[in-house]
Amino acid sequence: MTAVTERFDLETYLAVSVEKVVKDLVKVSAFHPAEAAFMAKYALASRRAARRRRQAAEAGGHVPPFLIASITSQCNLHCAGCYARDLDFCGDGPARDQMSAQEWAGLFRQARDLGVGFILLAGGEPLVRWDVIQAAAGVPEILFPVFTNGTLLGTGALDYLAGHRNLLPVLSVEGGREATDARRGEGVYDRVEAAVAGMEQRRIAFAVSVTVTRDTLEEVLSDGFLARLADKGCKGVVYVEYVPTDPATEALAPDDGDRARMASRLDELRAGDCPLVLISFPGDEKSAGGCLAAGRGFFHINSHGGAEPCPFSPYSDVSVRGGNLADALASPLFRSLRAGELLTEDHSGGCVLFKKKDQVEALLGLRQEEAI
Repeated sequence: MTAVTERFDLETYLAVSVEKVVKDLVKVSAFHPAEAAFMAKYALASRRAARRRRQAAEAGGHVPPFLIASITSQCNLHCAGCYARDLDFCGDGPARDQMSAQEWAGLFRQARDLGVGFILLAGGEPLVRWDVIQAAAGVPEILFPVFTNGTLLGTGALDYLAGHRNLLPVLSVEGGREATDARRGEGVYDRVEAAVAGMEQRRIAFAVSVTVTRDTLEEVLSDGFLARLADKGCKGVVYVEYVPTDPATEALAPDDGDRARMASRLDELRAGDCPLVLISFPGDEKSAGGCLAAGRGFFHINSHGGAEPCPFSPYSDVSVRGGNLADALASPLFRSLRAGELLTEDHSGGCVLFKKKDQVEALLGLRQEEAI
């Protein structure tokens, strides 16, 4: 396969995937007037973003439709098996020298102008950086899924979300009360339920994020689990495969057979009458020609401005501070990963770059030596 053919296939794959997600979001918002009005405008903005990405591809470049922004390293929970704490870039208090709200606002505008259509706000717990949340609200051409544990969604936060529909809360749960509290702490499930009730009252669209392990796979893909979410007003589910950053938990990571069952079940649900938008991460990498990290389909900006292949591969050779997103996408590390075979290799444990971290570290060291 030549580079030209691979690029053409990738652009087509991403364009079709994004168009489907947007159409599904428009569909599920149809009966919520405020949400439907926003999604109609966003669909137009998404088409403009797709046109910018096509223009970049025609000029020999590539702009991914998705960006993940970890806007803080601070979190108010201690979830078992949290990759951020296991990798020591998440803590109880704010780290020093993190990007300001003004810097994030500039980055969001750059992303819009490049053709990025979705920016996933993560952390830590992103709601501790309300100044950055407000900066995101000021860029309505981009949809910002806010991946939150839901415990900070008080009355003021909910009222603000009701007035800024480009902020889409995505609440993290592990299944029902027992599974959620076991991983996230006693009483967390009830606090999430209270936030859900507040969003339902204000007719705010929301989704949930579920970390899929071998123990929870059957429950979180069951008809009963999905029906309960839909009844509460949930519009979508993001399934994230568990990545065992602690070697002692490797048995929890889905294997190839689990992934095949999950993919088959999701196809069945999408073909049926499930009213939810269902997204899996990393999803079917085979149909995407491999992992979509390092700018193929998305990339990650950490709370200090470092551009990284993905949150599970925290290596960077360029910062957006004093630079820009276009430079980050063209970084030597990203170019090497996209040009090599590492992103297409078979792997277990949810993330190829995490499993191959020694090779990524070696590649980063090589590039840094070349720069010197």
